[in-house]
Amino acid sequence: MIMEHSHFFANIARLKLIQRWPLMRTVTTENVQEHSHQVATVAHILALIKNKKFNGNVNPEKAALVALYHDASEVLTGDLPSPIKYHNEDIANAYKKIEAVAEKSLLQMLPAEFREDFSDLLLHENIDPEMARIVKSADVICGLIKTLEELSAGNHEFEKAKKNINKTLQKYRCPEVDYFMDMFLPSFSLNFDEISSPL
Repeated sequence: MIMEHSHFFANIARLKLIQRWPLMRTVTTENVQEHSHQVATVAHILALIKNKKFNGNVNPEKAALVALYHDASEVLTGDLPSPIKYHNEDIANAYKKIEAVAEKSLLQMLPAEFREDFSDLLLHENIDPEMARIVKSADVICGLIKTLEELSAGNHEFEKAKKNINKTLQKYRCPEVDYFMDMFLPSFSLNFDEISSPL
């Protein structure tokens, strides 16, 4: 029997080739695969914070998985810079439609018996709203972390980006985000020696 090959994971592996912040000068480059990993770790802890500190009932492992795949469609669409993506409502809506088509195309690359397992990871329309909010919060926090790292390295190119991301973050303010910001965010402006000591 000849088995058909699936191109799904070969495509996912190419997320490392898609650079983020393409219109910005950066001290350290960041690709979509690296970003997705960071968003997964932040989404995981946001879900844990929500559950342990604020009586939430969110699956942290599922949050990490959804976050891991949250930008998977960019392997087909590329990373459209935020100032363009959100320039106006027409562009934002058109890009959402393009993302949805790309998500469905990726899903179709999987063998049929795995598509249901991935449909609520890949298709934004299938993701539970509370889960989507946690992952989006993590995504925005990771954007802010990048601006802090670049500014700490003396790259003033990210000053306006930091202001814009802080504005966006206001839409996602909630107890678990505030807790993360107070507990974990300040360390991203410190150097290696300063962050090497335990609590």
